[in-house]
Amino acid sequence: MKTVSFIKEKYGNSSDLIVRDFTFHGISIVLIQNEVLCSSDYINHFILMELTKLNLNKENIEDVLYNYLPDNTIKILTKKEEMLDYIAKGFALLLYEEEKAIAIEAKADLDRGINESDNEATTRGSKDAFNENFNTNLGLIRRRIRSENCHMKTLYLGRESRCKCGILYMKNIAEAKNVKKIEALLNKIDIDGILDSGMLKGLLEEDKNFLFPTVLMSERPDRAASALLEGKIVIVVDNSPYVLITPTFFVDYLHSPDDYYQKAFHVSFLRIIRFLAFLIAIFTPSFYIALTTHNQNAVPLNLLLSFTAQRQSVPFSALTEALFMSISFEILRESDIRKPASMGSAVSILGGLILGDAAVSAGIISPIMIIVISISAISGLAFSSQEMIAALRWLRFLMMFLSMFFGIFGIYVGLIFLLASLTTTESLELPYLFPFSPFKKDALKDTIIKTKNKSIMERNPLLTKNKVRGRIK
Repeated sequence: MKTVSFIKEKYGNSSDLIVRDFTFHGISIVLIQNEVLCSSDYINHFILMELTKLNLNKENIEDVLYNYLPDNTIKILTKKEEMLDYIAKGFALLLYEEEKAIAIEAKADLDRGINESDNEATTRGSKDAFNENFNTNLGLIRRRIRSENCHMKTLYLGRESRCKCGILYMKNIAEAKNVKKIEALLNKIDIDGILDSGMLKGLLEEDKNFLFPTVLMSERPDRAASALLEGKIVIVVDNSPYVLITPTFFVDYLHSPDDYYQKAFHVSFLRIIRFLAFLIAIFTPSFYIALTTHNQNAVPLNLLLSFTAQRQSVPFSALTEALFMSISFEILRESDIRKPASMGSAVSILGGLILGDAAVSAGIISPIMIIVISISAISGLAFSSQEMIAALRWLRFLMMFLSMFFGIFGIYVGLIFLLASLTTTESLELPYLFPFSPFKKDALKDTIIKTKNKSIMERNPLLTKNKVRGRIK
């Protein structure tokens, strides 16, 4: 058959492509499957065994195959390119005519189960997390939003990978123009393959937003469902345990899904802590460098004498000390991430203790510098977004250099740069610093301070015209 020869040629006669000829009731049928993507047990018991029971003849073969095989995912294919695509998706093909085939879903179980979230730990709320299966991830979201208004548009990205991507949004909440923007951005992507949602995130974020993340990655279904109810758009990518949420704003990175499972007073306190951690992570080393290098008059005499006594045996400048400790911390952190999980965190903890103690004993680093860098580095880890942590890292280094050369004035310059960067950043052409810039008083109820309002709840007005989220009578 020409179709069989075409498929074999396209697959380069790969050893995992199985092609078998069968004869049922005098009718020749060719079975084509990918051995590693299909379940042999399913094909043997639910396809081949059923074929022996069917009353096939040349006149009714298509109707019988389509209507009587025990599977709800059956497609009639007439194009060779479609046949190649369905073989790659884990379907078994039954060729019964030269240009016709029945595609039956027979996917092997190649997925891991639903586990707890690794990077977005929770103290309250659901413990389940996304995995690499597209349908499982979609089901975890739809299990939380049981509404016909939750729509999905499906795209296949990558010339070779043909990765399945789903654009989820609430029809009655999300702005249609935002959905069209995302769809247009995805349709512009023309590369060999999309292997993970992280690759897609890098392609979706605008080049001018070089510092702060504008697309949020999450492995928690409750966070994705909450984003949909706010009017945001969720992108589910096959083979990835993370979904993409857009548009996102700066305040979103100060929030946690657990915030909505606690009282407003406690939530406000935690968000203030996160905001302080944001400032401490950026400015603490630079502030210390400025005070000890240029602006000693701003330090009380007793504290200045203490700083001077600790630095008497240190031959390097404060900037060199800070760079050495910061880079050492980043190396320890990276090694902690990359090493096998069975080793635990003992290596990084032991390395940090030994490194710090040895550096102080050798007179290379002052004790106060270790305290300053440790506080700054730990504050940066208060965020679950790796992109936000990376942004804090770059801002910390920038502030250290500015304070070394210009003192407190350099910190003022850096602060202006930070505010300018935040105010000019856009997420899906929406202001990143909303509701602070542009200022919107009514939208401040759920930013850093969470106000307790039992009568009415509202959504972000930039995301939807359906502002009223609900009323509690």
